[in-house]
Amino acid sequence: MTEQSPSGEHPGTYDTAAWKEIVLQYQKPSVPRAVWQLANTLGPLAILWYLMHRFQSQPWWVILPMAVLAGAFLVRIFIVFHDCGHGSYFKSRTANDVVGFLTGLLTFTPYYQWRWSHAIHHASSGDLDKRGVGDLWTMTVQEYLEASPGRRFSYRLSRNPVFLFVVAPLFVFLVKQRFPEKGANKRERYSVYWMNLALLAMATVLSLVFGWKEYLFIQLSALAVAGSAGFWLFYVQHQFDGVYWERGDEWDYTAAALRGSSFYKLPWILQWFSGNIGYHHIHHLNSRIPNYNLERCHEAHRIFQEVKPLTLIGSLKSLTFRLWDEERRKLVGYRHLRDLDSGRRTAGQ
Repeated sequence: MTEQSPSGEHPGTYDTAAWKEIVLQYQKPSVPRAVWQLANTLGPLAILWYLMHRFQSQPWWVILPMAVLAGAFLVRIFIVFHDCGHGSYFKSRTANDVVGFLTGLLTFTPYYQWRWSHAIHHASSGDLDKRGVGDLWTMTVQEYLEASPGRRFSYRLSRNPVFLFVVAPLFVFLVKQRFPEKGANKRERYSVYWMNLALLAMATVLSLVFGWKEYLFIQLSALAVAGSAGFWLFYVQHQFDGVYWERGDEWDYTAAALRGSSFYKLPWILQWFSGNIGYHHIHHLNSRIPNYNLERCHEAHRIFQEVKPLTLIGSLKSLTFRLWDEERRKLVGYRHLRDLDSGRRTAGQ
């Protein structure tokens, strides 16, 4: 298939057979790597909860930094959960499902329902005709112009940074995920119910240990940090300058992976806490590659390294993107709407 290069700056060729052969060796799970990652993630989190228990009689500002750090470890735990959902963390399906449920408990996420909706995201990412499940609400310029005032208000609210990265994460993890999604089958629905019971049991036990006020303070603080960071990562992985979007008949899986998913080049410590998910172009190319192999896969071939990296500072520009302009084939902000309106008025004079 001949396509634009991953960077979008010069023509190139995507050799599907070549990249499939390259990634094959990296999609093999490693039990030692997986167990070590679980140990260096769950272990520190357990220590933090113990310390917060010991210091719970201290002022809130003593415990809050530990709760924030616990939130950072929850991000890393969610990546483990995420890999289990793809069946990539362990070779054993049973091991993936068990660890997936337990890490889902820590991140307040029902395992089978999330796995179902996330699979839809992977199968449709970058396809304008298949939006709506497992993705961020993104309207085209034309759709926004034709929308009712109420729908425009809802869309603007959903794209407001405070709502998107502060309110929405807590709503999703605490409220939305307590209910089955429309279209979910029996297994997905029951995974929500079982997770709700497990969460109730966990909250009851920890409330008895800490006291319910102290538990809520710690849990909500950690979850708020993890949710905000997680939503930001998901946002910049598919909302960046040069991102790929096409209609169904023109959509291509390889192009959607290499051009529609960012290579988010983070400082080492942030890359560690985010479980290498910044190599999102590799992950969307082959979701069976466990997170602990993503960096090595990225370094294995030039086709992956041609993807233009998105830096931490550069990613802030993504906050200005609101709509997809099908004519210009790029994400634009609301200012573009004013420019359109101004141009029409000028043309009408």
